[in-house]
Amino acid sequence: ARLETETSSTEDTAARAYEKFMDESTEELEVKETTRKHNEERKQQTEERLRSATKELELTQEELDAALSYYDKLKVDCLDNNLSYEDRVRMREEEVQSLKEALRILNGEDTLV
Repeated sequence: ARLETETSSTEDTAARAYEKFMDESTEELEVKETTRKHNEERKQQTEERLRSATKELELTQEELDAALSYYDKLKVDCLDNNLSYEDRVRMREEEVQSLKEALRILNGEDTLV
């Protein structure tokens, strides 16, 4: 009878330990599954932000390249070309005179006066 009582008691203790272990394992598994789902969602959001930022970077780089190309074209026209101040003034006066003449022609004024 004593052996049967000890065996029964040991089995009950083992059964309770098993149930406790299974409950803890099930809870831990649920927590890990929830964490995995959250991490997967966060990964997808991060990848989407990365794709968006990469696309924006490409567009911005294209705009920058176009602006730099245009700047290089304009820079040539704006350089000093080692002309003296007097030469630049003379060239500007010639340009103004030719523009005035073109305006007179466009306005239909007689240039043979």
